[in-house]
Amino acid sequence: MYRIPRVKLYAALLLTLLATTSVFAQTAATQSVTLSELSVSGSAGPLAETQLPPAAQAASLTVPTIEQARAELQRTPGGVALVPDTYFKNRPAQTLKDVLDFVPGVIVQPRFGSDARLSIRGSGLSRNYGNRGINVFQDGIPINTSDGLVDFFEIDPTAYRYVEVFRGANALRFGANALGGAINLVTPTGRDVSPFEARIDAGSFGYLKGQAATGGVSVPFDYFLTLSGDRFDGFREHSDGNSVRGNANFGYQFSPDAETRFYVNANTINQRIPGEVTRQSALTNPRAANPVWVLQDQQRNIDSVRLANKTTLRFDETTLDFGVFTVQRHVDHPIYEYLDYTVQDYGGFVRATDDRVIGGFRNRLVVGVNVDNGTIDYRQFVNLNGAVKGPLTFSTLDRSENLSAYAENSFFILPNVALVGGGFFLRAVRDRKDRLLTDGDQSGRSTYDIAKPKFGVLWDVDPTWQVYGNVSGSAEAPTFDANSFATFATSNLRAQTATTYEVGTRGVRPDLSWDLSLYRSEIQNELQCLTTSIFSPCSIVNADRTVHQGVEAGLGVAFLKSLVTVEDRVWFNAAYTYNDFFFVRDALYGNNRLPGVPTHYLRAEVLYRHPSGFYAGPNVEWSPQSYFADNANSLTVPAYALLNLRIGFDQGSAWSGYLEARNLLDKRYISSVAIAGIANASSEIFNPGTGRAIYGGLRYRW
Repeated sequence: MYRIPRVKLYAALLLTLLATTSVFAQTAATQSVTLSELSVSGSAGPLAETQLPPAAQAASLTVPTIEQARAELQRTPGGVALVPDTYFKNRPAQTLKDVLDFVPGVIVQPRFGSDARLSIRGSGLSRNYGNRGINVFQDGIPINTSDGLVDFFEIDPTAYRYVEVFRGANALRFGANALGGAINLVTPTGRDVSPFEARIDAGSFGYLKGQAATGGVSVPFDYFLTLSGDRFDGFREHSDGNSVRGNANFGYQFSPDAETRFYVNANTINQRIPGEVTRQSALTNPRAANPVWVLQDQQRNIDSVRLANKTTLRFDETTLDFGVFTVQRHVDHPIYEYLDYTVQDYGGFVRATDDRVIGGFRNRLVVGVNVDNGTIDYRQFVNLNGAVKGPLTFSTLDRSENLSAYAENSFFILPNVALVGGGFFLRAVRDRKDRLLTDGDQSGRSTYDIAKPKFGVLWDVDPTWQVYGNVSGSAEAPTFDANSFATFATSNLRAQTATTYEVGTRGVRPDLSWDLSLYRSEIQNELQCLTTSIFSPCSIVNADRTVHQGVEAGLGVAFLKSLVTVEDRVWFNAAYTYNDFFFVRDALYGNNRLPGVPTHYLRAEVLYRHPSGFYAGPNVEWSPQSYFADNANSLTVPAYALLNLRIGFDQGSAWSGYLEARNLLDKRYISSVAIAGIANASSEIFNPGTGRAIYGGLRYRW
């Protein structure tokens, strides 16, 4: 049943090297605060920039440049980050962990292949398949399914110009309302890429990836295309996979104030699933798969096509953005039973941004409306082992309807101090029609109407230093896998809501950058997905009251200079996350800690950079304290520390290359856990981390 990937795809998007560099090397000479790109190692300064012809450097209206994106992020009175491609394209970038691991507050826990659990400020803590609590966008257009679930199989980390991260309730400009915030993956255009580019990556456990991209401008038209393919045996047994991913965008500029852009994305992904095992098995025999998963030949295979359009019109002080999208996704997913379903999502958005002076005071208003609807044609069969369909056991047609409206106003009481106020309204409908009534009628309909405010303040202490604070609301309706309609037209699940309090600061000085946020989220009805058996989906419950609070800190500093030549630097870059998540007087779990992510998590690197483009240095990933695997706090995930090393060359010109060694000491550890209510030593809920691995890659631009 395991399929060979189709070589024919609708081609695609990617790769640029208008690469700016890590903010760690930015100086205070800029006229506004440059955000700390804390997922980026010490900057190579201008040496990492690709010099493009003047025509190609003309900005797109629909896709901001990195500089424009930074300036926009700086208007946010909360935790945000920007990761340029110069960081993640000089590594294998198999998962979003390779892109986001140096962003404080973001925890990415790999499972197998390109799949991972991503949690920001404790979002979706208990999800072991799919992700919830984070809105993921590509160029501002939703990637999540219409019911809110998202996975990362279809994301090619090397296909983006830069990645924006909005932690917590700081993504109101997209109308995003989830606890974890939003991630926006921004693709290149023909205006900011080399005409041709090719790369190849290879490494341990049979990993091989190739990619080609092209782009250009013929005024007023521009285009960008990329196609990538990879295959891997996987660290664990029964974790092999392959994929082909294509991305493309085509822009047309009617005038300096009007532009439209069309997007095409297509993917075919085939992935075997090794399954969770006991803690002892994960630590003593980490390469072994769960034998039940092997017997059933469990897999996740996806074919998807996504079409979208985005248009930007500029009228003096007002900018109008609007767009539409549609996604069709077929998932062939033999697991404990054989799941076969097709997702059809469609929607649109309109957003107006008005920036003008009113009565002598600057005022900036953002208002918008999002529509995101879709259906899931879902069928479930007996898995007759070996991924063979048996009799039909479950069949539903699920419909999601989501309408959200939002507004955010920044009023500058002083030239460098803005008071921010806003909010959002969400109406979410979940409707299920049961088409197989042999086990009773599970049809039903739930409607959620939620409104939440936001208030904040942003102070530019000086041109390169900001202080901020905000109080913001968030809300999440249950996803369809979370809807068990107990009786006709009812569900026993409630929407999750939260109020978050946050203060922080960010800034840069010559050879120094920092980013610090402290937050507390008080949550009602937190949605938990608890593993009860390997032969059934997790059970969805609402916790009563929970608290997520923590610290997100990033630092970049050049502590040694001119070791070999005048312009070289040794950079220390670190991202630290403190997660303090707990129940509040829960009837079953009292004040226990919430399981799933480390209490303390540190990524740190010492990197030497030479002006020729050479760089080298070690880095560590450290979870210094065990954390719990279940709500009862009866079973723990052990602490671990990993030592890694990378070396490479990238001057921003034709050739670049890298070598990266991971887990040099071959440490046995657990990378993720499927949360249980109560676990014991025999609970099969653990995913082993990858052992020692070496990767290398070459890239050529011309």
